[in-house]
Amino acid sequence: MRPPLAPLDGRIDRFDLTVGTAVEFLRGTWPELQEVRFEIGAMPAFEAADEVPRWYLDHEKARILLFRLPIERLLPPGHDDSAHRRMAIESAVFRAAAEYVGREPWDLGGHEH
Repeated sequence: MRPPLAPLDGRIDRFDLTVGTAVEFLRGTWPELQEVRFEIGAMPAFEAADEVPRWYLDHEKARILLFRLPIERLLPPGHDDSAHRRMAIESAVFRAAAEYVGREPWDLGGHEH
């Protein structure tokens, strides 16, 4: 008889939940994201020139691919705690979404300027 499966890693669950919450907020704020799929990958499958990318934008397939390991692990020293990790995840989601739709990440108020 095989032993029971180990519980899922809590960090991965929290990452997914944080991404999901940020995506729901953004979809309610920026209608152009309604049909965009947000996906999570561990690491980019391609070589990066300067730094490890935290996301990949695919306009052709209407998707944003977020890379969990670079987002979580490339935190400044002393900032590797759950609060800073959550902020890093949310920041990556907002910045990737803003880049996808051609806006600034802090432009969450809509179109009135």
